This record gives sequence, structure tokens and C-alpha cells, in this order.
Amino acid sequence: MAFKRSSGILLHPSSLPGPYGIGDLGPQSYRFIDWLASTGCKLWQILPLGPTGYGDSPYQCFSAFAGNPYLLSPDEMLADGLLTQDDLDGMKDLPASRDSSARLRINFGLLIPKKLDLLQKAFSRFQSNPSTRLRTSPEHLRGDPATYPAGTMSLRASFDSFCAENASWLDDFALFMALKAANGGGAWNGWPVALRSRKKSAMTKARKELAESINRYSFYQFLFFRQWNQVRAYAHEKGIQIIGDIPIFVAYDSADVWARPDLFFLDENGNPTVVAGVPPDAFSATGQLWGNPLYNWEVHKKEGYAWWLSRVRASLQFMDILRFDHFRGFAGYYEIPAEHTTAQNGHWVPGPGQDLFRTVDKYLRDGLTTTGAGLPIIAEDLGFITPDVVELRDAFDLPGMKVLQFGFSGPDNPFLPHNYFPNCVAYTGTHDNDTAFGWLVNAQDHERDFAKRYLNTDGHDFAWDLIRAVWRSVAIFAIAPMQDVLSLGGEARMNFPSTLGGNWEWRMSKNDLNEDLAAGLRDLNWVTNR
Repeated sequence: MAFKRSSGILLHPSSLPGPYGIGDLGPQSYRFIDWLASTGCKLWQILPLGPTGYGDSPYQCFSAFAGNPYLLSPDEMLADGLLTQDDLDGMKDLPASRDSSARLRINFGLLIPKKLDLLQKAFSRFQSNPSTRLRTSPEHLRGDPATYPAGTMSLRASFDSFCAENASWLDDFALFMALKAANGGGAWNGWPVALRSRKKSAMTKARKELAESINRYSFYQFLFFRQWNQVRAYAHEKGIQIIGDIPIFVAYDSADVWARPDLFFLDENGNPTVVAGVPPDAFSATGQLWGNPLYNWEVHKKEGYAWWLSRVRASLQFMDILRFDHFRGFAGYYEIPAEHTTAQNGHWVPGPGQDLFRTVDKYLRDGLTTTGAGLPIIAEDLGFITPDVVELRDAFDLPGMKVLQFGFSGPDNPFLPHNYFPNCVAYTGTHDNDTAFGWLVNAQDHERDFAKRYLNTDGHDFAWDLIRAVWRSVAIFAIAPMQDVLSLGGEARMNFPSTLGGNWEWRMSKNDLNEDLAAGLRDLNWVTNR
């Protein structure tokens, strides 16, 4: 894809402000897009939008195809006649945790049951009055939702159409979620054998007995796609493209693995034989044991990578540019025996390499895109990078990533702007890093001193020093997390890799999107031709 010199902000929708305990796809999404457009930025980068499970991580989802119902906007559901004002007022009483700066954070333990209760109310109203006419919101929720004009298609007709169009993944996903609920929420390898192994008679019985639950989970997906498609369309109206993540691996406890176990290395009982991770390094003496099941690439190849093509197609319904997370795993991945408790004794195995990307490239050129300008993919090429990874990235002219926070070891560091090349995406930091100010506080003395010398700063405006350096670079895209734009400290960090609890909780304040901040970004975008 022929990318143009641009800039953008990394912000997951869950971090948006709003009164309902978590950022969502309602009014504040449109307000953020308006604000972003006013700065001259052309890119909004998000994290995976899938349905989160244990640990609340968007990188461990119940499906690689579905959306996260916790991001559904109560205001949008009110506009569609699925909720009442009393329902919404109940959500506004949701307590929230706070960080050291007294900012609100997502309290997932309190949020999830209340959000699911709200969604159940919406589904019940749909069931009792399926002829409700869809509401349209041309002004994108800027006024009173009750005043939005009714559309021409009934909710039931639109829902039925959605289910038919997405049956290839939705049928398995909705059944998986219904079975999970019926089995106490446990992982699928703990279900009865007939359900684990998808015996035909057991599947037929489950679909009959759990019909209402299956319908409910399908309805939540209908609402998610409806709301997200409206948000994305509005972003396009404002000249903004959305960058989103495709995690290379999927969660074991997912509809993807349960529905197609043959695509992964599992034993006869459905348990992984080998799992994903990375080897020991300077940051971890035992490596990182991620635990995701590994793909049986031979089976994928025999099927013409059909599952991956479906995943790319589905992802391009969510976003415009795909960031392939852990790109190096496509060249070679680290395989760890499933019974091991650390990543110390794994080994590297060749990945699908160019064969997969040639297939994806042909698929996009033949059907999904007409630009003929290459793959709409960014390669997350961080970590232990070998020549075969560089060769794979460059064979398809994919931009890699540069993270300025990683650069302050010395002048020959490839993450310093003077060592960048144009075909890359430059970041001050990512969702897995500390904020810029958090880094400054915790950095080793020699790194901190070098950073101040390199940026010619005393550190009082360090986050914006990094932003200015990245924006001025030759990188085709320059992106900063919203926390750095707001000059926040380490309390605003989004994720601590390899830790459980306390992650993915950060939220903006409703006053953060102000004109002074927009003016600073607008001027920087102008002077750097972004």
C-alpha cells in the first residue's frame, strides 16, 4: 500500500472518557475523531477489538473475528430503542478505581456483570419488539438520541441479514460462547468430551437447547458491528484511517481453536502439545511463556491459507491498515513444549514466510482492494530480529517499527531518528511501554543522560521532546500514545507485559481533548509536513 507521510494517536476505545465505566463506541468516539481531525492527524491506532476474557487483554480473545461487547455504547442502544434512560442511569452509578493522580480507571470486576446485565436488557427488548425500526444518527449522537429519525429497516431484518452474511464465523462463535456460559464459564477443554470434540449429535442438541443464548451472543455481535461501522465511517468522513492489530497467535480458549483444532498442534484430547513464547533475554532470564497454541502451518498451506485469508478479510472490516503483531513469528517462531513452566528450553521453528504473504497479496489484489499498491500491513518487527525477518519484511515492502524509547543506548542505535529510513512507523512508545515521563523516571542514568543530550532538553517537557523528534523524522508514519500527548507519568501505563491484573485500565479525562493540545499538534503537523 502506498502510505503517505502522516501522523496519528494510539488510543484504544476503552480508554475514551464517558459515564459508563469504560470507553465505548458512542458520543466520545465521535468527539475524539473530531478532535483528532482538528489536529491534522490522519491516523487513529487501536488495539485488537475482540471479545476479551481472563485478564481483560485484547490480545487474548475468545475469537479472532468477533467484537468486544463491553465496548458497546449504551447511548447508541438507547437511540435504537433497546434501552431506556433508567437503564443508562443505573450504569452511571458504576464505581470506578482511581490511579495515583486520581484519574478514573476501568474496574473490570464491577463493570463486566453490570454491562452484561445491560446487554441482556437490550436483547430482551429486541426479542419482545423485533419490528423496532433502526434509528439513524447523521449527526453522530451530538443531540438527544430520542430525536434521531427512524430508519427504513427493522432491527430484526437487519439482524437476520448480519447473521447470514457472517455465518462462516458467527455460528461457531455464538455456539462457543453459549456453551461456555452453560459450562460455568470454563475453558472448552473442560467441557464434556462430546462437546470438546464437536460430536454431531452433541452439536445438534446444544444448538436446540441453547438457541436463545446463541441468538443473544449473535445479537451482541450485530450491535457491535453496527456501532463500529458507524464510528469507522465517521472517521473516513474526517479523513482519518484506522490502524489496528492482528495478533499473530490466538487464545487457546477461543472459538477459533475449538472449531478448527486441526489447524493447531493439539493432542487427541484437544490440549496443546507445544505453545508460543520467546526465549530468555536481557529482560527475562526464563523468557516469556505466552501459552498460545501454535499453528500447524502444513495444514494451513494445504488449505491455501483459507483461515488466514478469512481473518484478513474480517480484520479489514474493522480497520484500514493492519499491524501484524509479532511479525517475526511468520519467519520463524519459538516453540516450547506445553508441559514446560518456563520458556528456557524451547527452540526456533521456520514459519510460513513468503508463501503466506504472497497468498495474502494475491487475495487482496484479486478481490478486496483495487489499489494495486501493495499490502496494507505494518510489520511489528521488534524483539529478536534475524536476517530472515528483515528479508520477509522487505520482500513485500512492509514498513517496520521504530520505538524511540528503545534508542538511548548510544548514537548507533537503530531506534534513534537519525538512523531511520522512510519506510517505517516511528513511535514515542507503545501500549507495552511505560509512558515517556515514566521512562524518564525509571531509566538507567546513562540512558537518561544520553536522551537529554540527544534531544537537547532538561527533561521538563520530555514527552513532547520525544513527539517532536519522531514527527521530524523521515518515518512515513509518526505515532504517539495519547498518554504521551497528555504528558502523563507511569501511572497511565496501559500494560505491563507478562503480568496479570491492573492492565488495560487507563482512561482519559473528559477535559483532556482541549483546543490548546490540538493547537500544539496542529502546528507540529504543519511544520513537519505531516
